[in-house]
Amino acid sequence: MKFFIDTANLAQIKEANELGILDGVTTNPSLMAKEGIKGNDAVWQHYKDICDIVHAPVSAEVISTDFAGIVEEGKKLATIDPNIVVKVPMIKDGIKAIKWFTDNGIKTNCTLVFSAGQAILAAKAGATYVSPFIGRIDDSSWDGVELISQISHIYRLQQFKTEILAASIRNALHIVRCAEVGADVCTCPLDSILGLLKHPLTDIGLAKFLEDANSMK
Repeated sequence: MKFFIDTANLAQIKEANELGILDGVTTNPSLMAKEGIKGNDAVWQHYKDICDIVHAPVSAEVISTDFAGIVEEGKKLATIDPNIVVKVPMIKDGIKAIKWFTDNGIKTNCTLVFSAGQAILAAKAGATYVSPFIGRIDDSSWDGVELISQISHIYRLQQFKTEILAASIRNALHIVRCAEVGADVCTCPLDSILGLLKHPLTDIGLAKFLEDANSMK
């Protein structure tokens, strides 16, 4: 399973990249706004800065909601860097645009997916990635990881090539459960990635090793 970091914070992207396990980055307008990035020029430069750090897929989201607007915006985003993946919302014109991007060699990430039916449409249109938002599904008293499992099962049966990118990850357990049910990618905040490092027995064991090592001096 690939690890993407879900942020627009350059320091966090650098830290995750230095771990040696980072496979890509996802962003969205909310994450950009959180970093105080305003204006198209600033947003585009920020994407360029991210691509300069991580030479791997970087999802850049369109803000248009009509077919012509999505295509025009997506074409421009794709010129920023060869690793840009155009992030398109799961709407009717979004599906049409994903098909256009697929036919024209532009990679896409279909975002805001909350059902298996939506995931089927994204795969049929040729999306490179489909992003089910499991944390938000959990917030609605449904099991987001179960949706990942359902989509994984359908994609295997139908031999769809679209990769399942589990999004809206809230904790390290989400990552482990998504790996168990067949997610191809997890995109997570840095805290969730670092959470995988933690176990009290590791801390206890290391403390004991260090204590014994000091006793031998």
